[in-house]
Amino acid sequence: VQLQASGGGLVQAGGSLKLSCTASRRTFETHAVAWFRRPPGKEREIVAAISRAGGTVYYSDSVKGRFTISRDNAKNTVYLQMNSLKPEDAAVYYCASERTILTDTLLWPRDYDYWGQGTQVTVSS
Repeated sequence: VQLQASGGGLVQAGGSLKLSCTASRRTFETHAVAWFRRPPGKEREIVAAISRAGGTVYYSDSVKGRFTISRDNAKNTVYLQMNSLKPEDAAVYYCASERTILTDTLLWPRDYDYWGQGTQVTVSS
């Protein structure tokens, strides 16, 4: 599976962006998906995750209430709507997916075999 992440850019603090992660295969519906980010000089961290059917989602405390993860399996795409962006949200954002029979979210980078190329999000103060 190849993942294509898009939607990053430059936005002012308080603004919004919507990231998309599109998979190359129609079997994407069997994949759990997550968004991770790597801020400058910091370790990669999970941002949000969604189960393969979309029934279960997870958000890190730092984005809870501001970001929304969703998926459209008919379009092989997972979205990350980011609102009320803060300068500390600036990072390279990566989507990741893993085929699974589980109905829960997967929260660790080691859980994922497939990764997108990353999309840069810059937030000006």
